[in-house]
Amino acid sequence: MFPTIQIGPLALQAPGLILLGGLWLGLSLAEKLAMPNREAVNHLYNLTFTALIAGIIGARLAYLLRFPDAFMANPFSLLSLNPGLLDRNAGLAVGLLAAVVYGQRKNLNFWFTLDRLTPLFAVFMVAISLSNFASGGAFGAPTDLPWGIELWGATRHPTQIYAALLAAGILVLVVRWQATKSTAGMVFLQFVAWSAAAMLLVEGFRGDSLLVGAGLRLAQLVAWGLLALSLWGLWSLGQTDRDRISPSYPTERV
Repeated sequence: MFPTIQIGPLALQAPGLILLGGLWLGLSLAEKLAMPNREAVNHLYNLTFTALIAGIIGARLAYLLRFPDAFMANPFSLLSLNPGLLDRNAGLAVGLLAAVVYGQRKNLNFWFTLDRLTPLFAVFMVAISLSNFASGGAFGAPTDLPWGIELWGATRHPTQIYAALLAAGILVLVVRWQATKSTAGMVFLQFVAWSAAAMLLVEGFRGDSLLVGAGLRLAQLVAWGLLALSLWGLWSLGQTDRDRISPSYPTERV
């Protein structure tokens, strides 16, 4: 694990830098795939920037409200790149709200915009896994397998690497899907379906899963829900396509 990168007297938070790098690479890829539609590219940048800034501010303020003592000794830590000082759920909620408001004000097509943003989401999923690897988060259960890694006093499944490899494979699929002329929403929903399936697989090797009820893993329950919703959405879009293509009048017999 490498939680910090030391450059002379400067110590940089590696997990935060990886996430920022993933955001930049993902947005660059989304821009490239959206070309030559300059207006679409501009909206991608503006929407992403708006959601990012709002999400970071919301996440840091929510963390401050929950744990004010964490910033009392050093108020400048409010500007830290440490993702551990963010309330991710609050940040996600604020960022999504900001994106929705921007999209409504600019009259952006909901599904079309999500498709254009999917390459960004796919790259960011890889970045999240690598960020967890750098910080030691989302660690695996103990294992005797030869590719286990030493972490937190035990040899564990490298679940962060499992997740990164699966996310990279999904990213390749997303790039291929973007080259096809499919119904708006298809690319995003396929990404969600495959990502949910990957989460179900990786979660089985995790050692820090939150359990609910009779030993059920919360993340897997969420993944099952996302998979069901995305498959239903894909089926609905497929039905819409068939209704659009099918003639509304009986065909003549020859």
